[in-house]
Amino acid sequence: MSPRPALTRATESRGGALAAALVGLGLACGEVGAAVAVLLFDEVGPLGMVMLRLVFSTLILLVVARPSLRGHSAAAWRSALLLGGVLAVMNAMFYLALSELALGVAVTIEFLGPLALAVITARSRVAWLCAGVALLGILALGGGGWDRLTPAGLLFALGAAASWAGYILASTRVGREFSGLSGLALAMAFGAVLSLPFGVADAGTALLRPELVALGLVVAVLSSTVPYALEMLALRRLAPAVFGILMSLGPATAAVAGFLVLGQRLSALEVAGIGLVVLASAGAVWAGRERPAALRDTQEPLA
Repeated sequence: MSPRPALTRATESRGGALAAALVGLGLACGEVGAAVAVLLFDEVGPLGMVMLRLVFSTLILLVVARPSLRGHSAAAWRSALLLGGVLAVMNAMFYLALSELALGVAVTIEFLGPLALAVITARSRVAWLCAGVALLGILALGGGGWDRLTPAGLLFALGAAASWAGYILASTRVGREFSGLSGLALAMAFGAVLSLPFGVADAGTALLRPELVALGLVVAVLSSTVPYALEMLALRRLAPAVFGILMSLGPATAAVAGFLVLGQRLSALEVAGIGLVVLASAGAVWAGRERPAALRDTQEPLA
C-alpha cells in the first residue's frame, strides 16, 4: 500500500492549520489596529481617524492595483462610487461607535450586518435559528442593565452593521464590473475624498503632527493591508464556509484586543453575549455554505 495518500492528507492538514493561523493573525491585526485607532481619538477624533485610515489605505491600494481611469462604463463608475460612499459611511459609523462602546461590543453589533444578510440569503430554518441566537446575544450585551450601551453608540454600531451588509452587496457588483482590485481602489479613493472635509474638521491642527499621521498609517496597515493579504493567502487553502466560520470569531478577537490594549473589561453576561453572536455567525455561514460565492463573502472589509 502506497504511503502517498497519508502523506497528502498530512500535508493538507498542515496547510489547513497554517491557513487557519493566517486568518487568526489577520483578525488579531485588524482588531489591534482598531484599538490603536481608539487611542488616537483624543488627538484626531473618530472622523479624523476615518480620514487617515481611508487615505492611507487608498494610497497603498492604488500602488498595488494601479487602476485605469479609462475603459469603464457609466454603470461601472456608478457601482464604484456607490461602494466608495458605503465605505466612507461604514468606517465613520464604526469609529463613532468605538468612541461610545467597548471594542468587543461594537464589533459584535457590527457583525449583525453580514449575519442578517447570511440569514436572508440562506433561507433555511437553521439560519433563522441563528438569527434568534444572535438576538439573545445582543440582549445579553446589555450586561443586565443596558447602561453601558449608550443610545448613540448603539445607533452608530447598527449603522456600521447596515453599512457592512451594503458593502458586501456593493462590492459584489464592483467585482463583476472591474478586474482585480481596480474597482475597489477607485471606490476607496472616492470614499477617502468624501471623508476629507469631515476628517479635517475633526482632527484640526493635529494633522500637522507627523507622529500622529504616522500612527494613522500604522492603523491603515494593521486594519486593512495586513488582514486583507493574510486572508487572500488563507482562502487559497480553506473552503469558503470554513473561512467564514473562522471570520465569525471577529467579535471575540475584538473583545480580547479591547481588554489587552485598551483595558476594557466586560461582564460575564457581555462575554456570553459575544459568544452567542459568534456562534450564530458561524451557524449562519454553515447554513448558507451552498450559496454563490459572492454572497458568502462576509469577511472584514479592506477598509
